[in-house]
Amino acid sequence: MVVNNPNNWHWVDKNCIGWAKEYFKEKLVGVEAGSVKDKKYAKIKSVSSIEGDCEVNQRKGKVISLFDLKITLLIEGHVDSKDGLTLPFEGSINVPEVAFDSEISSYQFEVSIFKETTELNEVKPLIRSELLPKLRQIFQQFGKDLLATHGNDIQVPESLVKSNYTRGNQKSSFTEIKPSASKPEKNASSPSSSAPASSTSKVTQNGSGNSTSIYLEPTFNVPSSELYETFLDKQRILAWTRSAQFFNNGPKLEANEKFELFGGNVISALVSCEKDKKLIFRWKLKDWSAAFNSTIEMTFHESQEFHETKLQVKWTGIPVGEEDRVRANFEEYYVRSIKLTFGFGAVL
Repeated sequence: MVVNNPNNWHWVDKNCIGWAKEYFKEKLVGVEAGSVKDKKYAKIKSVSSIEGDCEVNQRKGKVISLFDLKITLLIEGHVDSKDGLTLPFEGSINVPEVAFDSEISSYQFEVSIFKETTELNEVKPLIRSELLPKLRQIFQQFGKDLLATHGNDIQVPESLVKSNYTRGNQKSSFTEIKPSASKPEKNASSPSSSAPASSTSKVTQNGSGNSTSIYLEPTFNVPSSELYETFLDKQRILAWTRSAQFFNNGPKLEANEKFELFGGNVISALVSCEKDKKLIFRWKLKDWSAAFNSTIEMTFHESQEFHETKLQVKWTGIPVGEEDRVRANFEEYYVRSIKLTFGFGAVL
């Protein structure tokens, strides 16, 4: 990044969201609670979603980091049952806020076990006592590593600064920084163009514009087979959408079949299906440009013991700035409407 800023006086910022994604992938994946040989074991399988902003900024020689992220991690592991069987599990940890001003004790964690049972729930105390403290340490170190890696990129070298005031600020900015031993260098982002506050950190190129991703995990009090059919059976779709148009005459959606919902405001198509387990749709709003066509991947996790299904939704290809709108519409016109129409769970 080339900086032309005499005496480091003016405001300069750098978007580091791509670097943050690589950082957390490197630091978080593989973090464990217990040992794989123990009766209870859990580890971070992947970073599923990162939403928010991440920048380093400088003015008058003072360098600061500004970030506010929402992170979703996928976990896996096992619990040994009372009869000696090893029960594998998958789940997630949602972290609603990792911010530049967060204290180590202020992070909140939402731990979810897919296909939940009483026995599998026994791993949660282990996750809280051993895994979450490790995550707190990593989140606290992130801001320091961010400045150590990118702070100098947005400043003129100290040797070229004539102002004692800005030079003093420049020195003090890095006094307390203690970077960790290794820092990811891949995919460091280019200078920021003032991204909106709601934008996701997973930004990719899609046609002529930037796209983002979101992650949702609603729960329905119904077997997975019933919920699965609710997204495929055309009469059910008409019931919960109140307005749908289909272009084929079959009773259910078929692969590659296009359809429209909510008076044509949503244009969608079924890409593929795995009975009672997974559905993938192409999805776009009518007012989106032709460059964007997002993808919804729905995975169904049924807990027979608790008579519920957790719907894991990974949604990619959303135009930057549209993620809050998309999330709110899905929660209102999909999740809430389905629950109200068929009685598949409590509505808040």
